This record gives sequence, structure tokens and C-alpha cells, in this order.
Amino acid sequence: MASAQLFGIILFGAIIALTMYVTYLASKRTTGTGDFYAAGRSLTGFQNGLAIAGDYLSAASFLGIAGLVALYGYDGFMYSIGWLMGYVIVLFIVAEPFRNSGNFTVADVISYRLKQRPVRTAGAVVTMAITMFYMISQLVGAGAIIHLLVGIPYTVSLIIVGVLMMIYVTLGGMLATSWVQIIKAVILMAAMLIMLAFIAIVFKFNLSSLFGTIINGGEIPGFGKVGGQGMEFLTPGALYSNPIDLLSLGITLILGTAGLSHLLVRFFTVPTAQAARTSVVWGMIIIGSFYFIIAIIGFSSASLVGSDAINEAGGGGNMAAPLLAQVLGGGEGTIGGELFMAGVSAVAFATIVAVVAGLVITGAGVFAHDIYTNVIKRGEVDSRKQFQVARITAFVIGVVSIILGILAENFNVAQLVTYAFAVGASSNLPVIIFSIYWRRFNTPGAVAAMLTGTITTVILILLSPNIMGDAAIYPLTNPGLFSIPLGFLAAVIVTLMTKPEDNDKMFAEMSVRAHTGLGAEK
Repeated sequence: MASAQLFGIILFGAIIALTMYVTYLASKRTTGTGDFYAAGRSLTGFQNGLAIAGDYLSAASFLGIAGLVALYGYDGFMYSIGWLMGYVIVLFIVAEPFRNSGNFTVADVISYRLKQRPVRTAGAVVTMAITMFYMISQLVGAGAIIHLLVGIPYTVSLIIVGVLMMIYVTLGGMLATSWVQIIKAVILMAAMLIMLAFIAIVFKFNLSSLFGTIINGGEIPGFGKVGGQGMEFLTPGALYSNPIDLLSLGITLILGTAGLSHLLVRFFTVPTAQAARTSVVWGMIIIGSFYFIIAIIGFSSASLVGSDAINEAGGGGNMAAPLLAQVLGGGEGTIGGELFMAGVSAVAFATIVAVVAGLVITGAGVFAHDIYTNVIKRGEVDSRKQFQVARITAFVIGVVSIILGILAENFNVAQLVTYAFAVGASSNLPVIIFSIYWRRFNTPGAVAAMLTGTITTVILILLSPNIMGDAAIYPLTNPGLFSIPLGFLAAVIVTLMTKPEDNDKMFAEMSVRAHTGLGAEK
């Protein structure tokens, strides 16, 4: 293991050095809030598409889905399908009008024609909840991957990643974060294609051979006896015995993407609405390719590594992809196997660092721009002070996330991320859609939707089997089936029961901006 550890440390060091250099270059160009929050709106559609993929393809996607597919087959595969389909909602409903209607944060969009202070305050609560759930999952993956490869204790691993993400954000802002995400997307896809090539050679470029070994078992030269999970592995029920639970998961994943604050703010980094659309198209191409490959990697892990080895590595299956790399490279103890695992683990590390940087800058932006500037100071603050507050907030978010990550060590990262999707779909999505498309929508309706969606989601999670085990009061592992309709219902019912606001002129202006781009922030 000494050679693998040394190689892993070298790769980790190289990734850190490259991203630090990018941060240094970006820090020279980050002089104001526009640069810090939106990268000066300087990215092209293709660059932002890569950055979207880098932001979206998190530890949950790379480590979590591979593990879930490897351990639970069909049910794990549903995670990748749901996350991919979520971008269809973003493309057709949200991307263009969202970019045209806002400025730096989600609250800029939803508060444009509503009362600023209550809407921004409620929006900040939602964004912080999403950020924390998402952040915890990334740090859990970081701790597991560094501990597996380098042998550093889990807690120390979390602190290392936390310090790195605080440096990226506080010094380089969104510009550095965007380029770290672009670099990560390129590295991740390259590693995935290399693994796919190895898998194709092992199974002779035949998917039927792969699934045949899973169903019936078999013997592959150099790997011995593999597979043998049986046909039930490729049918629903291994992870979710209750079909209603699987339905709840699907609804959450598909609708949740359009409500994730840290992904939505990426549309503010491009100069035009057309570039925003181009970003989503490129993002979908890259993300779609990724989810096809990660499913193959998961099934290959099930066949070649086996559930016993994956479970023995710990982390709820999060180590399936690195262990597959080890097997494909020659197995445990071989130079090829250890080096290949080290390389894939380093890619996973780059994946985590890029995503957590995006999360931190979103949380920092929400507090500094929405709460401090527009709620506490009522807009009366210079950009320099706002800039300082954002950097301090980034540091605080990093510290809190590290503490929570230590407490969630044994959760599967993909399952943790679904909680963030549930909050986004239950709280942000109804308010974004109604703000842009419903003239009657008012401030009480917006606040009710955001608070109802967030509070209901958190309560149902705490009462679910994942937290309470056999004593669970809420029977489903995912809250989306109930929390999402409640968020939409709260928006509609409270809006209709309260006095309409005299904002027809603002709604008309927002509609023009949303659908034509005229008057949108450049």
C-alpha cells in the first residue's frame, strides 16, 4: 500500500496545486460583488455547461450512485435516471427566465415583484438548508475517500477539504469556483472513460455479458468467479420494497434539480439568456454521458468486486468505484491495482472539492447579499463591506459543515443529497415558478411555500426510517411525495386567502425581462 499511498498523495497534491493556482489567478480579477457572486458574467455557454456539470456531478453522483447500483441494482440505478431527467425541467421552464429575472441569488428572482425583506429572509432559510444537506454529503465522501487511500483519519480528512474550500471561495469567489469546476468536470469524464474502456475489454464490449454474469454468475480469466446476484438484482425492491417510496424518490429527483440554489446561480455567470440555454444543453450532454457510464461502473462493481468487499470498505457503498478501479488494475496488492485506485480516488477528491466550493459561495452570497445587505442594512451598504461579509460567512459555513460531516460519517452520500433535492423541490421550485408565471402570486404565498416546504421536509426526514429506524413515525425514506405538494399547496392557498398586492406593473416588467431579456442585468 506504500506505493499507492505515495501516488495518491502526489495526485492529491497536484490537484490542490492546480486549483490553488487557478484561485490565485482568479483572485486578481475578483475585485467586487459582481466578480465574487457571478464571475463577472464572463463565462461562455460551453464553459458554463462544463461548470454546471462540475457542480452537479458531486460525490453523490460519482461515489454514491456507483455504490447504490453495486449494492442494490435497479433501485440504485433510479437515482441516476431521476437526476438526469431533472435537467429537462430546468431547460424548458427555469433556465432562461430565471437568468433574465435575477441578479446574483435566487432571492433576487423571487423578490423582484414581492416585498423584499420577508421573501429574502425565507429564501435564505431555504438556501441554507439545501446547502447544509448537500455539503454534508460531499464532506462524508471526502472523509471516506481520503481515509481509504492515504490512511488519514476521517475527521482530519474533513478538516483538510473544509480548509481548501474556504480558501477557494474567500480568495477567488465564483470565478475561481467556476474554473475549479470546469477542471474537475474534464478530469472526471476522462477518468470515467478510462474505466469504461477497461470494463469494455473485460466484458468483450458486450453489455449482455456484464448482465449475464450478474444474473447467472460466471468465471472471467484474471478475476475468477464473479457476479451471481440473480435476476432479482435487476428488478425493483432491493433498496425500496415499498413502490410508493420509489415514487417519492423519483418525484424528488426530477423536480428537485430546478430548486437547487447553488445550481441555479450558475445561470447568472453568463452574459445572455441564449448562453444560459446553451449552458443547459452542454450540461445535459455531459451529465447524460456521465450517468450512463456511472451505471455501468456500478453494475461492474457488483459483478467484479462484490457486495461483501464493498460493504467491508464501509461508508454505505461509497467506495465501490475506487474498489472497482483497484480490481481492474490488477487487484489488491498489485502496483497497477493500487495506482489505478489512487487515480480514481484523486478524481473523487477533485469532484468533492469543486462541489463544496460552489456550495460555500452560494451560502455566503445568500447571507451577505440577501440577509446582510437587503434585510439588515436595507440596501444601504457599499459593495466592499458586502464583499467582506461574504468572505466571513464562507468561513463560518465551512466550520459548521465540517462539524455536521463528522456526525454523518456512515450515511450513503447519494441518499443524503436527496434531502437537499427534497427541500429545493418543496420550497424553491413552487416560488420560482409562481413568481415568474402567476400574476396573482403574493408575498405571504411565497413565504408560506418556502417555510412550509422546508419545515415539512426536515420534520419528515427526522421522523423517517433512516433516522429513527424501526421506531419511525413517517413510513417513507424520502419526504418528497408529501412535502412537494404541500409546498405548492401552501403557495396557492395562502395567496388566494390573502389580499392581492398591487404589483401588476412589476409583474409585467418581470415578464418582459424573463422572456425577452430586455432590461436584464448584464
